[in-house]
Amino acid sequence: MKYRMSLVALSIALMGSSGFVHASDMDKPDHEKKVHARTPIRHVIVIIGENHSFDNVFGAYQPKHSEAIRNLLSEGIVNADGTPGPNFSKALQNQASDLNRYSLEPAITQPFPYLPQPQTTYAFGQPPGVPDARFPANLPSGPFQITRYVPYQNAYLGDPVHRFFQMWQQVDGGKMDLFAWVDKTVGIGPQNSPPAPTPANTYSGGEALGFYNMSAGDVPEFKALADRYAISDNYHQFVMGGTGANFISIASADVAFHNQNGAPDMPPANQIENPDPQPGTNNFYIQDGYGGGSYVDCADSSQPGVSQIRNYVRSQPGRTFRGGNCAPRTYYLLNNYAPGYTPSGELNPLGPTHFTLPPQYMPTIADALSAKGVSWKWYSGGRADGVNPTNQYCNICDPFTFFKSVMTGPMKSNLQDVTQFYQDVQDESTLPAVSFIRPFESQAGHPADSTLSAYEGFVMDIINRVKSDRKAWESTAIIITTDEGGGYYDSGYIQPIDFFGDGTRIPLIVVSPYAKKGHVDHVYADHASILKFIEKNWDLKPLSHRSRDSLPNPVASDDNPYVPLNKPALGDLMNMFDFEHDRR
Repeated sequence: MKYRMSLVALSIALMGSSGFVHASDMDKPDHEKKVHARTPIRHVIVIIGENHSFDNVFGAYQPKHSEAIRNLLSEGIVNADGTPGPNFSKALQNQASDLNRYSLEPAITQPFPYLPQPQTTYAFGQPPGVPDARFPANLPSGPFQITRYVPYQNAYLGDPVHRFFQMWQQVDGGKMDLFAWVDKTVGIGPQNSPPAPTPANTYSGGEALGFYNMSAGDVPEFKALADRYAISDNYHQFVMGGTGANFISIASADVAFHNQNGAPDMPPANQIENPDPQPGTNNFYIQDGYGGGSYVDCADSSQPGVSQIRNYVRSQPGRTFRGGNCAPRTYYLLNNYAPGYTPSGELNPLGPTHFTLPPQYMPTIADALSAKGVSWKWYSGGRADGVNPTNQYCNICDPFTFFKSVMTGPMKSNLQDVTQFYQDVQDESTLPAVSFIRPFESQAGHPADSTLSAYEGFVMDIINRVKSDRKAWESTAIIITTDEGGGYYDSGYIQPIDFFGDGTRIPLIVVSPYAKKGHVDHVYADHASILKFIEKNWDLKPLSHRSRDSLPNPVASDDNPYVPLNKPALGDLMNMFDFEHDRR
């Protein structure tokens, strides 16, 4: 009841706020009007790191103020010292059989007697593609504390598989018991560039089951932020799959598709996914990998892997979003392809040998903000001037370069380097209303070429820069998350919204003078929720009839606040703030 009353009070406060536009601006065109926020938050800064699930980071976090949380520790899966807990069997990893046709819930054969030894993949400073000698070969078959074997600071680890069909299999209908098996049987799947994985060696092991232990001193900066501000333990990646598709969702609350001048068309045949097992293998896909397929026509149930996911989503209690949100004869991008434009705005080549997504035409939050006259920028580490990006730049993490409306007009100038943010944040008057920040590659937290501790350092630097200007700090909400879970294990509930996801839980921290102190929010959310927060704060409409920001806010029972009764539903993050008291 207290939860519902706080929402009612907030709604009344918002409805009673003053107008959004100065009286002197009323006769001006919309794009010239000075728009005011509905809350004291005049600046939203969204920082997006990479590839960590909620349990990987907060699995052993113990909240302040007797707040409830759902994680490895609270579920009894692990103890506070990182050892297996009394309910460790909840996370037991199994082996399975998938010999003829892609299966979302393949037949379980037996548990792993021990977790497959974690692999190095391409971890910096380690020999590539071999078992990681820092970890024992007889780990219990479930979550293990990474820092029992490697130090927290600057520990470069192997990179778990994190692709669309693999992630659906790992979740195994909500049982979360096939993370290690999928890594061992398919990994990133067949690809054209050497060294190609084979059924006998997918270069993957049990690295997906690793977690950091906040109860033992790991992730100290994020723990301190969680203690002082607010986190969510029910925030999710948008798409089952990798970085590119999830960054696109942060820009659009939607999924990209192959097209010609905006009209859906068929991609080259070699770029269509086929997760059916190759003959004579157990789950080694026919067509998948960074040099292979990444599109699927999910409205066509005859396509490999499609009916299995659609049937599972339809079988879950409640409704799904528009029957799976799959338009007829449309091939959607599931994983990572290069954007249609270079950083400076030239078209990238297309065709069967170019793994490039054609320019996208669907609406984005950039279009909505610009149309309303709300200032925004996307800052990318290593983007430089857009002409000569450095090796610190991630093109698939710069999502507006996928969109024609941004890259062929004046909005292109809003895509800038992180170093420009350092200039803009020095004065509240030059700080955009909405800032998205993707760190430099070495500080983004991605396993193998970055570390979680490096991402912590980047985030704290941003926070300190904002706090150095009191006026800016008093009017800012900093939202910290990752693009996706990176294939790491997570024990949380996943809402079957449509064919594409949701995916596993990922971290979300809200840092603001108005954030509820030490609060753990349970309202179901994903990347579209950030857009819902921005839209509600500046009185913007949902981007389209099919974008997930059009979904209602969740209604949940007191007995189970994690599962929306009115699904599909996504929160707008407003419950993580207290605007009833001046907290400056």
